[in-house]
Amino acid sequence: MVDDTRWKARFRAARVSLPRWARDAPHRCLYRSNVTGTWELYAWDRRADTRRQVTDRPHGTEYGLLTPEGDAIWWFADTDGDEFGVWMREPFDGGTAVPAVPELPSTYPSGLALGADGVALVGSTGESSGTVHLCRPGAPPVTLYEHAEDSYAAALSRDAALAAIGHSEHGDSRHMALRVLRPDGTVVAELWDGPGRGVWGLAFAPGGSRLLVTHERHGREEPLVWDPLTGAQDEIALGLPGETDASWYPDGSALLVAHSFEARVELYRYVLADRSLTRIDTPRGVIGSAAARPDGTVEYSWSSAAAPPVVRSTSGAVVLVPPGEPAPASVPVEDVWVEGPGGRVHALVSRPVNASAPHATVFEVHGGPMAQDEDAFAPSAAAWVDHGFAVVRVNYRGSTGYGSAWRDAIEGRVGLTELEDVQAVRDWAVESGLADPSKLVVTGGSWGGYLALLAVGVHPGAWSVAIASVPIADYVAAYEDETEPLRAFDRSLFGGSPDEVPDRYRASSPITYVDRVTAPVLVMAGENDPRCPIRQVENYLARLADLGRPHDVYRFDAGHGSLVVEEHIEQMEAEITFARKHLGLA
Repeated sequence: MVDDTRWKARFRAARVSLPRWARDAPHRCLYRSNVTGTWELYAWDRRADTRRQVTDRPHGTEYGLLTPEGDAIWWFADTDGDEFGVWMREPFDGGTAVPAVPELPSTYPSGLALGADGVALVGSTGESSGTVHLCRPGAPPVTLYEHAEDSYAAALSRDAALAAIGHSEHGDSRHMALRVLRPDGTVVAELWDGPGRGVWGLAFAPGGSRLLVTHERHGREEPLVWDPLTGAQDEIALGLPGETDASWYPDGSALLVAHSFEARVELYRYVLADRSLTRIDTPRGVIGSAAARPDGTVEYSWSSAAAPPVVRSTSGAVVLVPPGEPAPASVPVEDVWVEGPGGRVHALVSRPVNASAPHATVFEVHGGPMAQDEDAFAPSAAAWVDHGFAVVRVNYRGSTGYGSAWRDAIEGRVGLTELEDVQAVRDWAVESGLADPSKLVVTGGSWGGYLALLAVGVHPGAWSVAIASVPIADYVAAYEDETEPLRAFDRSLFGGSPDEVPDRYRASSPITYVDRVTAPVLVMAGENDPRCPIRQVENYLARLADLGRPHDVYRFDAGHGSLVVEEHIEQMEAEITFARKHLGLA
């Protein structure tokens, strides 16, 4: 018998995010926690060691930011998890939350940067355009930028004299350009590396005009420092494999570098003056986020597949301990490399303990697609393992962490390319004796759910069960109903809209292959999902019903996923029950 208490405890265990502090008042922090059963925002005064729950909403709260002075908190208020709403502002010590910029209508958020004295750079996306506003207290917001293509608010200099925005006026939102503007809207400088090579703005230096940027000039994401006033560019050549991200140390003299390589993340300090690179001692696993404190210590959130998350400091201390018992541990992952049609494919394997192969096996396909599976704690994977399943996670072409060419290899042949890699690892799992070919489950959420539905249509004999959470099921209908940034993303992936390249959308849409589906299918869909809207899911389910194919649906009152812990548990239980029933394991 499976101990339900154990696997559910991994979801219910209280967790905290890395606290983010106010630039000019680093004792004032903001973090997220699920301690109440819903992910909400919390204020923490480290000097007084007092904590306060900031938000309390039925569907939870995801986005929040402290002002530089630490006197106020901005948080995003959407409706029913649909990601459509307004920014609210309330005092750090508590009080009434009011719309931060009451003149701005409800929109989808697209970046927020806060400057001193209440100045804010607010990015938003409406039905027809992306907009960036510069907002000052007591004055109407100024439209700093507006364009039909996707854009975002990237960064605001300390003195609010420079605003960086990311844009895709060239028509490719997957490889954006940067523009730096003055408060009156005049252009200071542009940075674009040409077709197929993006640049992304991270943050201005604590003082001055230097902007930290991520580029991919050498086939992978790496940092550079750009001064838009002088045009000077300093590429940070680290000599590390994999990909790197960076943030400023508080005095602007060094960068905190996060190095992602083969599903793990480690930290380095890079000193700009002498170009020295020093590894920061952290355990093997994944650094979810990290930041340098004014005293030079680094605080970071860490986990591994076997060990639950913890927020640590390089001082040796645990920074923030949530109440209650920690989540039960799970099993470590094994690294597997499989030759695929586009090169070696990296996969992570979790094996059930005290069980002999071949195993009933779950392929958990990650979303994104611009994401990756890592050696990080995953309660869902651990739940499958507790129920006797092996779990395989594949960093297919389209994933980040393996270079730009690997990430972009899916363009023009969306979905089908990823499936080639998943199928190659699936065949390895069977041939190696890991997986029982009669008990193979393909599952995933968002893009992973899309690939799960596509897999059982394109390769119907390869899979025993499919479980798709918040998926794309009918790509043309999804395009019609989704937000404009996602339409722009799709146009970049496919090379045009469904009207312009209809054959590509047809070839990549799960509903095209629905008549070939033989495996039982469970679809889990959010009623208010703006990313994978409900109508296109209903189209797919109606076709399954017309064809008499075995299927079930789980609908929940939220958007693209849920921030409520018990909802996650109910969905996980529904997935496991469905799989065990149709594999004859119930």
